[in-house]
Amino acid sequence: MGSSKADKAANHDRIVDIAAARMRRSGINGVGVAELMREAGLTHGGFYRHFESRDELVSAAVEHALAQGSARTVAASAQGGIQALETIVDDYLSAAHRAHPEAGCAVAGLAEDISRADDRTRSAYGRQVEQYLELLAGLTPGTDAAGDRRRACLVLSALVGALTMARAIGDRGLSDEILSDTATALKEL
Repeated sequence: MGSSKADKAANHDRIVDIAAARMRRSGINGVGVAELMREAGLTHGGFYRHFESRDELVSAAVEHALAQGSARTVAASAQGGIQALETIVDDYLSAAHRAHPEAGCAVAGLAEDISRADDRTRSAYGRQVEQYLELLAGLTPGTDAAGDRRRACLVLSALVGALTMARAIGDRGLSDEILSDTATALKEL
């Protein structure tokens, strides 16, 4: 690959990476093309050398954000069983995760925005949710597959819901309580 193609690929990846972080922090509508390109050290006019539209950028950035969160969760699940589940719960419902949405889970950070996104973006989100459900079902085995799936759905919903509420609440004490009590309840399941 020539240096101009390599540079273009590197610039494209940088744009997507910055957009993914900004979308998790500020939502999909919180990312403007001009500001994004400036942060990437590129001109606004250069945007269309990388993407046909803003919607294409949104889809690529959401897919990237989802993959980043998935990689962390899959790595945490490697130890297997209840210990892996407890690690995932503790990491997900941590003060650090609450404080840094730009580096956090896009399933929690973008849920409301995704509900109004295009089909490609919604499909990517759905695939990620499915992957998490499968992973969690494998960490909480019971007597039947249907029960495993229900438990996984409950765990994922509690993780995402608790983190979302904890970020939205201005009262730090109540926010901490939601994270801590949800983590404790999930570990008791």
